[in-house]
Amino acid sequence: MKITLLSDEAVRLEQTPGPLTVEAASADMSYSPFHMLASALATCTMSVLHSWATHAKLSADDLVIDVGWSFAEKPHRVGAMTLTFKWPSLPEGRREAAKRATTLCAIHATLSHSPEIAVEMKT
Repeated sequence: MKITLLSDEAVRLEQTPGPLTVEAASADMSYSPFHMLASALATCTMSVLHSWATHAKLSADDLVIDVGWSFAEKPHRVGAMTLTFKWPSLPEGRREAAKRATTLCAIHATLSHSPEIAVEMKT
């Protein structure tokens, strides 16, 4: 698979042969924690859709997932995320079911229902 940093607020996940790679449009872009968060959502969604496609006897070889986000303030954080998937070979009649399947991703559920976070300092 390949993660491409599209901008400071967007990533794309595509299926490619070989190990996972992270690429950027330019050498001055860095793989930020926000890119990592979006990559987690994209990767989890890709996994869920592949599983769904296998059970539906469909090919997901041409599936591409984009995740973009915008920021909110006070405190500075990701305020909204948009996941878009392109799947040219998906039959028209299966698109709504595939869209529903994306919500089965555990990262999607985690982001939709904020987990409690404990911070501890150990000496």
